[in-house]
Amino acid sequence: MRIRPFVRHDLARLTELTIETFRPFYEDHFHPLVGDVVFANQHGDWRGDYRRQVARLHDPAQHKYVAVAEADDAVTGYVAWSVDVARRNGTVTHLAVATGHRRSGTGTALCERAFSDMRALGAEVVEIGTGGDPFHAPARSLYEKLGCTPLPITVYYRRL
Repeated sequence: MRIRPFVRHDLARLTELTIETFRPFYEDHFHPLVGDVVFANQHGDWRGDYRRQVARLHDPAQHKYVAVAEADDAVTGYVAWSVDVARRNGTVTHLAVATGHRRSGTGTALCERAFSDMRALGAEVVEIGTGGDPFHAPARSLYEKLGCTPLPITVYYRRL
């Protein structure tokens, strides 16, 4: 596995990987849990949301970065992060690993790369979030193995 900086040519594959990674959450977990009305209101265009988000993840002028993992010349995952230099705070905003490369150290290597780059920019603290649902259990496990401390937060939705 090789980890390298993002290049514009990566955009389509990273967008596709993000949608592939999070489709089970939105379609198989969140939608059945909250129903049609809440789903449509909150995440009805989740694919479009990701298409717009991923396109804006890498902007070094705004202290926003992406690193890409590759194996055999194929993208196997990526991590996106930002740094608030004045607050000395970093935030991992996106982490996606291709299905066949999960639990192989790719997510760990990507996070460690982001943490290292954040430190180089002066960050002293990193924030990384995920869901408390079963879909996100592997992410919670990874972040705890990386030494992150969880802060339980509960979000409620209700149709009006």
